Amino acid sequence: MLISKEWLESLVAVNEPVNDLAERITRTGIEVDDIIDYSAEIKKLVVGYIESKTQHPNADKLNICKVDIGEEEPVQIVCGAPNVDAGQYVIVATVGGRLPGGIRIKRAKLRGERSEGMICSLQEIGLSSNVVPKAFEEGIYNFPTEVKPGTNALEALYLNDQVMEFDLTPNRADALSMVGTAYETSALYGAPLTLPETQPDTISTSAGEELSVKVDNPEKVPYYSARVVKNVKIAPSPVWMQARLMKAGIRPINNVVDISNYVLLEYGQPLHMFDQDHIGSKEIVVRQAEAGEKMTTLDDTERELKASDIVISNGKEPIALGGVMGGDFSEVTDQTQNVVVEGAIFDPVSIRHTSRRLNLRSEASSRFEKGIATEFVDQAVDRACYLLEHYASGEVLENRVAAGDLGEFITPIQITVDKINGTIGSEMSVEDIVKSFEQLGFNTENNDGNLTVQVPSRRKDIKIKEDLIEEVARIYGYDEIPSTLPVFEDVTSGHLTDRQSKTRIVKNTIEGAGLSEAITYSLISKDRAKEFSVSDRPNIELLMPMSEAHAVLRQSLLPHLIDAAAYNVARKNDNVFLYEIGRVFFANGEGELPDEVEYLSGIMTGEYSGNAWQGKKENVDFYLAKGIIDAIAEKLDITFEYEAAKMDGLHPGRTANVLLNGDVIGFIGELHPQLAEQNDLRQRTYVFELNYDKIMNVSVGYINYEAIPKYPGVTRDIALEVDKDMTAAELIHTIKAHGHDILQDAQVFDVYEGEHMEAGKKSVAIRIAYLDRENTLTDERVTAVHDEIVEALTAQGAVIR
Repeated sequence: MLISKEWLESLVAVNEPVNDLAERITRTGIEVDDIIDYSAEIKKLVVGYIESKTQHPNADKLNICKVDIGEEEPVQIVCGAPNVDAGQYVIVATVGGRLPGGIRIKRAKLRGERSEGMICSLQEIGLSSNVVPKAFEEGIYNFPTEVKPGTNALEALYLNDQVMEFDLTPNRADALSMVGTAYETSALYGAPLTLPETQPDTISTSAGEELSVKVDNPEKVPYYSARVVKNVKIAPSPVWMQARLMKAGIRPINNVVDISNYVLLEYGQPLHMFDQDHIGSKEIVVRQAEAGEKMTTLDDTERELKASDIVISNGKEPIALGGVMGGDFSEVTDQTQNVVVEGAIFDPVSIRHTSRRLNLRSEASSRFEKGIATEFVDQAVDRACYLLEHYASGEVLENRVAAGDLGEFITPIQITVDKINGTIGSEMSVEDIVKSFEQLGFNTENNDGNLTVQVPSRRKDIKIKEDLIEEVARIYGYDEIPSTLPVFEDVTSGHLTDRQSKTRIVKNTIEGAGLSEAITYSLISKDRAKEFSVSDRPNIELLMPMSEAHAVLRQSLLPHLIDAAAYNVARKNDNVFLYEIGRVFFANGEGELPDEVEYLSGIMTGEYSGNAWQGKKENVDFYLAKGIIDAIAEKLDITFEYEAAKMDGLHPGRTANVLLNGDVIGFIGELHPQLAEQNDLRQRTYVFELNYDKIMNVSVGYINYEAIPKYPGVTRDIALEVDKDMTAAELIHTIKAHGHDILQDAQVFDVYEGEHMEAGKKSVAIRIAYLDRENTLTDERVTAVHDEIVEALTAQGAVIR
């Protein structure tokens, strides 16, 4: 919303610099985003009267003008504007003057003829082309009425002004009008408020004789009213009205249309002007549109309507799209003589749906969407009639035709002075609090500290006691509220929770290994929602998804991480290492809240390290990904186990489940070559995904450190011939089960399958380390334990080679 200081001061007497005014308004909750000063870069701009115009002797498109600028003698100015003519009152930048953009006016010769100044267009003094009246869009501006030469042109144009741009939150719809802003300013400064004149003189004919109104959908249109104005004369609106519209970002059209837009800005109440002679009947029927019904709107576009749209009809066909845009055949034109002024209340949700669907966002629809002040509906219509009477020579018929009920204009809220002071932390008197409400225009009754505040309909954001307390605090001044420290009986220092501490450890470990954190969407397409999911639980679908690609809550983090890797590889970043800690979602049936589980996932592709000068490089492989997971386990003092696994989307021979305390908590594996090819991942890609909640739920306790062993250990190698489908993990598990207290470690260092092995068999070589931390190991003790291990392996089906 653009607020002209000149316009605002006509409603409330505030003699404050615009910067101070903007600061005060911002501090009380309405942010002033910008200040536009139309006089900031302009000097020596006056009104001039063109006494004569002659053709330039050396240029077909230039004219030599004698211009009276209020000095002893007229000045000569060469002008090339196509619409310049004698007898015009124009804007003149005199010698020594300055225009926006740093343009300085000097004496000059144009094609041999002296020029002492510049006759200006509105664009040249700082107005945007899209708000300049059509008549002056391609040339200079000339005043419609006589103005004394030498007068300050900015003052004559009402542009010696500053405009504040409000960045409004949706709850402050009252500030979408000059009157609403005037109430706010009046409250802040305690200055008297002067509301616009709204009562026109009327002729004896009643509007009911000319028109009837019927509302078929009162649940969508609670109130609809109209007044009739006869014998209007279409002409340009007065300069002051055009200036205020332009400063608000609206192009002036003619007096009737401009009055409609002017009242919209003044009261925040959208109006519509119908050409009465082109409505097509003497009745107005407000109804829901019929499915498939068509109408052509003011922008010459044919619209196909839905049953959810509100239309204004003549009893047969639509003449306007309620709250959004009028129809083409009943619009006001240069031939219009009789006008119907409409004011109504429309359902905000219906207006929002219609305007969004048809992409018809306007000043009117934006106000209807937020809800309008019922107290201003009839006032705005009356104000428009008053202006039509004075600036379009209209004759206003008495009374109005209306259907429905405006409802209550006020909402009473009861509150106590103690409640207000106790919440704010102030010691305001009853008189000061009542004065704050009265300044806002809220009539207040005081009964020994118990207040009944009458909140007007323009302040739809005030519904409860706490809203009233906020208003008092705003008007009182947030800066005036004393600062106090909270009172604590027991003071405790802040600290990280156990989960926060462990999460920091996990992130530092992963990022230390070279992975970067990614944050991806929680929504995914329906056909990809179950990719890499370890659960067979149903999806959670959105009722109204923005797109098919974001229609379902994810059950795995990996699909979007794969997308991120593919995105980077497509842009020549071939080495991608990403991880994410995020939530996945599982449905629990209708009416039940879903389960949210936090996962830790990662993706790695390309070269992990490379030294071109040494001719060495290390590509990502299974054991590199597994090493990162093992590093996490080591930092958290937990132990992961692994077992071979198969999963859709992963390589069948390079995939393993990750186990914690015997439970599967995730997996690690190479992306299936087909899936990698579909995503244009040209190098081997490894992924992992772990149930982070289960990892965090493991209670580690205190870590007990052990002394470095004083005694040497012993290693023995053993080669076993086993069935091809027997995993090394099974052999290691057997060794650990029979190693007693001297087994330190057991690791596979070779696996052989080839021509020297029997079909269906393989050889697994394992290095077993023994250590006694308390005593020197003897050969007899090691042999006894080793023989027991060999016996257990043999019983398992292994053959010692």
